[in-house]
Amino acid sequence: MPVDAELLRKIIEGAILAAGQPMTIARLLELFDAEVAPSKDEIAAALIDIQAASADRGFELKEVASGWRFQVRDNLGPWVNRLWDEKPQKYSRALLETLALVAYRQPITRGDIEEIRGVAVSSHIMKTLLERDWVKVVGHRDVPGRPSLFATTRQFLDYFNLKSLDELPSLSELRDLDELNPVLDLGEAGLGEKDTDPPIPDENPPVILDQLDAVPADAKTTFFEDGFVDGEEAFVDADEVTVSAEAPLATAIENEEEPRSE
Repeated sequence: MPVDAELLRKIIEGAILAAGQPMTIARLLELFDAEVAPSKDEIAAALIDIQAASADRGFELKEVASGWRFQVRDNLGPWVNRLWDEKPQKYSRALLETLALVAYRQPITRGDIEEIRGVAVSSHIMKTLLERDWVKVVGHRDVPGRPSLFATTRQFLDYFNLKSLDELPSLSELRDLDELNPVLDLGEAGLGEKDTDPPIPDENPPVILDQLDAVPADAKTTFFEDGFVDGEEAFVDADEVTVSAEAPLATAIENEEEPRSE
């Protein structure tokens, strides 16, 4: 006997709560025997019903890149965060700028990031982004040294409450990195240390975030569907991914970057 709509909603609610991670519709379908399994449309409709029923609650049902999950509403963060003694981690401006460049210009090399920011990228910054699984290597550029190409991951989208890269704020909206503070929930102190890199010579002015739209993207850069490659697929064809030769979130630390040598 097929599962009725009310029971279906309860099953889905229980499964998402118990899973402890986002659940896709395909994964939810696996909870049912074939002869009584609901259709994908029925599960999708049940998810929308649950989402609507949670509209006035302290939690919400949210679809992110990895699937559907229950989460506390953003405006309740100041109170809910007091459940944990650990202070929110603060990130340096340099690291946030690096992450933003990867997100908006991916796939991108470390050299590209240094070229735009005008200073060397600290190894600590790239290590932090990789360890947090916010960026990954998705290929290599076909130039001497074959530098790695970096792109954001599904975990990056999940952490920032995004379903896809299309939901990233436009550069015209993101006028200053300080606006990331409420998104990252970094607490009253906001961002980590401000960037203390030395001034860039006038002939090579730095490019700030709201000017990135004017930076010409390499027309021969290989992009990936939805801006990232999931799982091991990111490395399967790494050697085949090339870019024409013509054509830095961790605790703020002092002296995170070194001036780029001329």
